[in-house]
Amino acid sequence: MLNKSFNNESRRDSPMKTLLLSIIVISYNTREMTLECIRSIFIQTKNTNFEVIVFDNASNDDSATAIENEFGNKVKLIASMENFGFAAGNNMAASEAKGDYILLLNPDTVVLDNAIDHLMEFSQEYPHSGIWGGKTLFGDKSLNPASCWSEQSLWSLFSQVIGFTSLFRRFTLFNPEGMGGWDRQGIRYVDIVSGCFFLIHHKLWKKLDGFSNLFFMYGEEADLCLRAREYGAKPIVTSDATIIHYGGASEKVRTDMMVRLLKAKYLLIQLHFSNKTNWLATYLLYLWPVSRYVAHSILTIFGRKSSGEARKVWREIYNRKNEWAIKKQELLNEKR
Repeated sequence: MLNKSFNNESRRDSPMKTLLLSIIVISYNTREMTLECIRSIFIQTKNTNFEVIVFDNASNDDSATAIENEFGNKVKLIASMENFGFAAGNNMAASEAKGDYILLLNPDTVVLDNAIDHLMEFSQEYPHSGIWGGKTLFGDKSLNPASCWSEQSLWSLFSQVIGFTSLFRRFTLFNPEGMGGWDRQGIRYVDIVSGCFFLIHHKLWKKLDGFSNLFFMYGEEADLCLRAREYGAKPIVTSDATIIHYGGASEKVRTDMMVRLLKAKYLLIQLHFSNKTNWLATYLLYLWPVSRYVAHSILTIFGRKSSGEARKVWREIYNRKNEWAIKKQELLNEKR
């Protein structure tokens, strides 16, 4: 039976205006993009009573100073002296949130066409979903499909190893996590809403205790959405709420990015796969960088120059497996 406890009293009856929404932006060395993002929030959000909380993860580009100089007390700025990562940063910022809803918004985003207002209206139309998302575009206004995902599976992992996901990216059958055959138009229930534009009821966030501290960057929203099922949540997205998401602005080195991504995928396997399938999923994840290395080695033989560099990257990613393949006992110790 659907547990509706997380959205009871979504709007309190009070003579004073309710603070409906807390918008959280986690910044890390994205000063100009973060400023553009915050400007777009204030320009494009006209019908929602909101607050903005910015958590700066020890940026070294004077992001915190620039934010304070331009916006002053219009935003609540938390300038951390340490980089806690995306998950922990959001958790700390959310502890200061006063709104009935929490919106996680990446710093490398731009709000378009009253997108936040539309997303809030959408949440009222589908109140029992608990988690809501929109549509994302790249800077050139082409589709950025990373607004939502399907749950990781043995088939999706196998498709990555074989190369189906790269070769047939636009086919959902071979790119199941990315739902490759869908143009993100309309309304659809999904397994995972991307953390770049992620609306959640504050009561549900508290019940889930926010993001798991096992995650640093990548995978935390997948884990949270999968855990939210226990409370009857059904994540849903709409194309009526559209933003620009440039993507990867705070992660410049591809090898480091892939190591973090593989660690996130590994953690999701350990946390959400059954005991019967866990071993096979783990094995397939190990094979993914190996298969990419082999594929690029073959392409190098046939004269593809770019594959020479890609081969080096995938070899380094595999050689750093101790960073992303956490032993079971180590995972249990971290969970404590």
